[in-house]
Amino acid sequence: MSILQGFCHRTKTWKRLGSLALLGLLLSWVISCGTGNVTNETRQSSSNGEIEFWTMQLQPEFTDYFKNLISSFEAENPGTKVNWVDVPWSAMESKILTAVSAKTAPDVVNLNPDFASQLATRNAWLDLDTKVPANVRSTYLPNIWQASTLNGKSFGIPWYLTSRLTIYNTELLKQAGISKPPATYAELAQVARQLKEKTGKYALFTTFVSEDSAEVLESFVQMGVTLVDAQGQAAFNTPEGKAAFQYWVDLYKDGLLPREVLTQGHRHAIELYQAGETAMLASGSEFLKAIATNAPAIAKVSATAPQITGKTGKKNVAVMNLIIPRDSDQPEAALKFALFVTNNKNQLAFAKAANVLPSNIQALSDSYFKIIPADAASVEKARVVSASQLQQAEVLIPAMKNLNVLQKTIYENLQAAMLGEKTVDQAITDAAQEWNQRSKGKG
Repeated sequence: MSILQGFCHRTKTWKRLGSLALLGLLLSWVISCGTGNVTNETRQSSSNGEIEFWTMQLQPEFTDYFKNLISSFEAENPGTKVNWVDVPWSAMESKILTAVSAKTAPDVVNLNPDFASQLATRNAWLDLDTKVPANVRSTYLPNIWQASTLNGKSFGIPWYLTSRLTIYNTELLKQAGISKPPATYAELAQVARQLKEKTGKYALFTTFVSEDSAEVLESFVQMGVTLVDAQGQAAFNTPEGKAAFQYWVDLYKDGLLPREVLTQGHRHAIELYQAGETAMLASGSEFLKAIATNAPAIAKVSATAPQITGKTGKKNVAVMNLIIPRDSDQPEAALKFALFVTNNKNQLAFAKAANVLPSNIQALSDSYFKIIPADAASVEKARVVSASQLQQAEVLIPAMKNLNVLQKTIYENLQAAMLGEKTVDQAITDAAQEWNQRSKGKG
């Protein structure tokens, strides 16, 4: 995903918050590895009219934005005060778990759907279906609202988003006689072969390190694979699942993926792209600035296209939302503030300030996300491409318990097939059996 300062937290954050924390990581890399202003003290019951609001590593870059936002809310709601606490990425999981257990959680907290869903199973969050009117709920992208539901109940209010793009080297594609980047995985296989034969270069680097990225797992969903059924049992041992396994095994065995995909993470993908060794990089538009700084020659020949998908046409989106703990002693004020932060006006302002996308339908319809100026920079072009994907975008990996275990199980068996240690049939059968045993608490 030059490497920005945020890489100092990458590995730990992936392990803690899971692959769907990518959005937060992207934003944290843009700002800093600062520790924020969180203290080690647990929150005491708030006084009348005071709500506590936790964000994840948004200081100091957005300090002025949030101070103005909070001042506006307090002016519109006399008698209500907002205490803003910014928490480091690496500390959020332990702090919110401790706070929820001790019933000292903040009134509003910024989390991603995957981690929030783990606590939703404990009935830790306010049931928003009984609190948010249908007309207000309809102001958010429906596919994004759905990402923060579990067992049919809504636990989060959508806030800011990113959607992966294909950043590609126009010169490398031209050398291989390719006029445009692939739109599907089927096209990718053809492009990868042609590139290797004509230039000796690779199409892209996709990591199979389970602790690093969920991109390969997401590709399964895009190819039409259902990962688990309604009972949480493996549902990927199907013709579609075998085809997805076979796809990546064939690319690797045919020498169309770098050997390091089995051992290196997404950071290596960036390094290879910046070195001109790969023609494409699946990442966020945030990295265009980094490429311009670290590899200006590559940046000059780089362009952006929609992310590669499978037969489903599904596109990836990473979501950050706002959650209200069930034990908040200011639930009405907390909800009012969360809806204020995520309304049209404020989502649009934050999206512009942070180079992210809004989940509010009206904000997304702004010309800022639709019109490319004649003299647009690559980042501006990427913003419009990224925004155009949101109607088809969704959180591809469903919220579930032990998602990291599922990913590890599939990746390890997929690697075994790539290395010829197992057949594809044996690898997918073993993965399904291992997951089913672990999900039942037997492994």
